[in-house]
Parts: sequence; structure tokens; C-alpha cells
Amino acid sequence: MLGAIIGDMAGSPFEFAREAESLDAVRILSNDAAFTDDTLMTVAVAEALLTHALSNPDVSDTAIKAVLIESMQRWARTTRLPRGGYGRGFQRWLDTEGPEPYGSFGNGAAMRVSPAGWLFETRERTEHWAAVTAIVSHNHAEGVRGAQAIAAAIFLARTGADRDEIRDYVERHYSYNLSTPWESCVDESLPPVSCQATVPEALICFLAADSFEDAIRKAVSLGFDTDTRGAIAGSVAEAFFGIDPALADQARQGLTPEMLAVVDAFYARVAAP
Repeated sequence: MLGAIIGDMAGSPFEFAREAESLDAVRILSNDAAFTDDTLMTVAVAEALLTHALSNPDVSDTAIKAVLIESMQRWARTTRLPRGGYGRGFQRWLDTEGPEPYGSFGNGAAMRVSPAGWLFETRERTEHWAAVTAIVSHNHAEGVRGAQAIAAAIFLARTGADRDEIRDYVERHYSYNLSTPWESCVDESLPPVSCQATVPEALICFLAADSFEDAIRKAVSLGFDTDTRGAIAGSVAEAFFGIDPALADQARQGLTPEMLAVVDAFYARVAAP
């Protein structure tokens, strides 16, 4: 979870930059880094899964969807974003009482899913709940595919799979091409804020990295939607590499007390970073 938050913060100063940055230019948690909607929606998903999906194993998908909607809307309405903002379609969804999914394949489905990658004991349950977190808004097949692929990669990484195993599973089960060199993995023919673009880019950056920080630097250096790509790459990299405690503490300083309460509850349930 903090991996997604740190990746989001690291990418926030560069968001929608048209030109790629050098790796050296990407500083992890620079002075002008701050959380965006990516972090806030990750917190909302974590809260919903912790308080309902885990406490009641027999809870229905319908009940959890209602909790997810309430959590995401409440956090969006009560917490000011220091950086970034919501896409137009998602903003309308947030502003609507009793919102319905709107067929989105945006990368928001994948950037908020990391708690699902940690909280369940099997890959099958992980992928199931990842889909549930997506379809409350992003019910397009590409949105669901992106969320499930990232949650599965996190699950595999935290349970001891190596990078070849993670790459093979995601390519076989989710049909992403992860063989492109990271420096040239941006496919300009795809919508840049879509799951079908951002998810493979973020995974390729993780697979090419030699540390948690390196995965985020690679993801952010590619430009454009840097905070979301950084969040997704960071979420998988945390499960594989872990996070330096000093870096985790630095990220925590940029969160509100209410957000920290959810982060602490999450890490009380899983291994601390």
C-alpha cells in the first residue's frame, strides 16, 4: 500500500509532462511531492476491504460494492487533494448519489487495487476482490483486467514468486506483452490514461528494476501520467523488494491523520514495510 503511495507522490511533480525525464531527475519524495487522488482512492479501497471483506468472509459482492462506493465518495468529499485531481468521468461518479459503473477502462482501476493484492490468502480470492474493487466504476473488461493483473502480480511477489514467474503468469492469464524494453514501452497508439497502456508500462518498469526506488524512477521517467504509473509500479515493487523504513516514514509525513489510521490498520493486518 505504501508502495503505491510513494510511487504516486514521486510521480506527482512530473504529472502529464510531455517529455521523458532522466532517471537522475526523478527524486523519490522531493520537496514538491504530494499525494494525489491515486493515494486517496487506495486508502478508500483499503478501508472498505479491511472493515468489511475481511471481517465477514461470507459478505456478498453486492454489499462490498456498496461499501466501496461509500468509502470512495466519502474520502473524496472530505479530503482536499494537495496535487492532481479526478478524471471527468470519475468526478461525475463521485458526485452522483447511488452511482452506477460507467464503462471506464481508465487506469484508476489498477492504481487503487494494491490493498487487494495483500489482504487475501489465495490468488483466486485476490483476483476476485480486485475485480470487485474495479467494477463499481471501471466495469469495462480492460479496467477489470488491469486491476486483476496488478493484484495478482502483488500476490505472487509477496508469496515468493520471482520476476520470470510473475511475467509469465501475467502474460499468460492477462495477455499483456511484457517483453518490451522499459525505455521504449510507452505505446502511443493507446489512450495514455487507460489500463491497457499504463498497466504493462508499470509492470515492465518493475520487471526491469533492481530496487523499489529504481522501479518508481523508471516508471516516472517515462512521462505523462507519472503519478499513476509510479503508483502501480510501486505497488508491485513493494511486494517484491520491500521498502526502506526511512522512506516509509517520510511518506507517512505527507498523509493526514485520518489516512494514517487506515495505513496503520492495513499494516497491522499484513507485514509492516
